[in-house]
Amino acid sequence: MLEKLLSLDVQLFVYLNGLGSESYDGLWLFITKQTHWTPLFLVLLYIIYKKIGGRQTLQVLLFIAVLLLITDQCTNLFKYGFQRLRPCNNPDIHSIIRIVKSSKSFSFFSGHAANSMAVAMFIYHIIKPYFKYAFLLFLWPLIFAYSRIYLGLHYPLDILCGYLFGAMTGLFIYKIYQYTQIKYFPL
Repeated sequence: MLEKLLSLDVQLFVYLNGLGSESYDGLWLFITKQTHWTPLFLVLLYIIYKKIGGRQTLQVLLFIAVLLLITDQCTNLFKYGFQRLRPCNNPDIHSIIRIVKSSKSFSFFSGHAANSMAVAMFIYHIIKPYFKYAFLLFLWPLIFAYSRIYLGLHYPLDILCGYLFGAMTGLFIYKIYQYTQIKYFPL
């Protein structure tokens, strides 16, 4: 069963990765770099500040830092525990895929997917009372993590598991944040 799932994962990766073209490589290399998302982060920070104030914004930033620390370290534990080769390092498919970027680290699960989904989930719950279309925030982790497939760095299952882990972690940390706001920082 697991072999069949992994085989389907590789086949789906080969298909999705093959949809790319050299003319878009620069765009996807730009998208995959975290620092290029800084304008989005600054807009979100401004929105949060305007809606909940300075003190709570600092608390949100602290919780996001803890969230990223937890998610990133757990991702590394999984990567070194499973030691799944990245597609760009897989000798079975190396000759049939587009490798735009390579990395020597392991693949399962995607840190880009886990971190971006965790932060998106956390921020979504912070801003959803104020914005009808807060769910659009989830476009960020979708685009961000897809770049990893396009570039040849992650399988779809790596991305999906990263999303699931990130969503659960983001929601868990939000619940802790919510508890602290009620218990220790009531309005």
